[in-house]
Amino acid sequence: MSSGTPLTRLTERLKQPIARNGRPALLHPSAVWVEARNTAALALAPGWGAVREAWLKYAWPVLSVVSVLGWSVLAASLLLWITGQAFGWQEAKAAAIAASVMFLIAVAFILGRSSYGVVLNLARTRVAVGDSAAGSIAVSNTSARPLLPASVELPVGSVTAVFHLPRMKPQQIHEDLFTIPTARRAVIVVGPVRSVRADPLHLLRRQVLWTEPEDLFVHPQTVALAGSAAGFIRDLEGMPTTDLSSADVSFHALRDYVPGDDRRHIHWKTTARTNKLMVRQFEETRRAHLAISLSINTDEYASEGEFELAISAAASIGRQAIREQRELDILTQKGPLRCETGRNMLDDMTRIVGTPMRRTAVDLARTLADTVPNASVVFFVVGSTMTATQLRSAAASVPPGVRSLAVRVEAGAPPSRATIADLTVLTLGDLNDLAIVLRKAAA
Repeated sequence: MSSGTPLTRLTERLKQPIARNGRPALLHPSAVWVEARNTAALALAPGWGAVREAWLKYAWPVLSVVSVLGWSVLAASLLLWITGQAFGWQEAKAAAIAASVMFLIAVAFILGRSSYGVVLNLARTRVAVGDSAAGSIAVSNTSARPLLPASVELPVGSVTAVFHLPRMKPQQIHEDLFTIPTARRAVIVVGPVRSVRADPLHLLRRQVLWTEPEDLFVHPQTVALAGSAAGFIRDLEGMPTTDLSSADVSFHALRDYVPGDDRRHIHWKTTARTNKLMVRQFEETRRAHLAISLSINTDEYASEGEFELAISAAASIGRQAIREQRELDILTQKGPLRCETGRNMLDDMTRIVGTPMRRTAVDLARTLADTVPNASVVFFVVGSTMTATQLRSAAASVPPGVRSLAVRVEAGAPPSRATIADLTVLTLGDLNDLAIVLRKAAA
């Protein structure tokens, strides 16, 4: 590695290329520019870092206090003063002085220090769509002197709520209650609470942050499916197969004793009756493992409401599987969701953002087959634009012996059931009909 200053290293770099005739060859102008730019960046990096740190620490806190209107007044006063000086207009000078005086008066409104104790309390940080989300702000005067009336702001998502504080005596507490609309699935950032000092014309605006922001999860709407899952997942302990075993939980038949068999499985009553050793034979079982393929490709849905219905249907099925302590995997085009607990699953469901993409539900089904090879029941949750051919292609990726069902959401459609090869297609038009269509699948 070459040593020396960045300029020396650049000079050496420019001398490196050698032509076939032995003479030094010049770099292309674009290459020279790239080398010079990189060298300048390396040389200026330490100084630029120090300047940026000083700017953020000292200059920005002061300059950020001036509002857009404040900068306009400053620029206007400067322009009026220059114009008055250049053309001898006393009126322009007087206007510039008046603007400067207004700006100085505004400074007096933002000086001083507020001593507040602020507590932001959300009654619940996780609610479902349509549920009430309430909270409170408690502001106390922690100083030894009374505080003049002021206001505090609470950002809630993209809007800001303003709370007016009265004149507060020392140690006095003022509390305000608020509610947050939960009409849509979303992760809403609430806070931080900030106190604001501003002049009457809002030339200057000084704010102080008092709390940390909190996330409010508005989970998708779900419905209870108690008992409706029993039809297509046969038993909590597992699904019997045709493979025979000498030790399991599902009794199948009796057979003759073979040396090496576990004597604990000898059926003594039959042995006494037949006068020969007989042992129990069992069926192998497997734990019910549910896999859900949720397409988030919005091109496959007719409307935003249909997409939200698909998320709610997948969340309802997954929530029931977790309640019954079954193994669960949920996969989207952007990767798997956490399914350790119902809370984690619903949090990840809330974060889902649908986008148009090239990967379709068919591609997702193939990925699911590779990602969850030991699934016993597979759900494909898709939109109404999915064709029968696409559903057949999705079902073809499911290994033999795995039951597959497609929940095709179509807003307003009556609940129905159809069959495409080995795939059971359930049409869902309303979330409240989910239990009905699942019972149809079990029929």
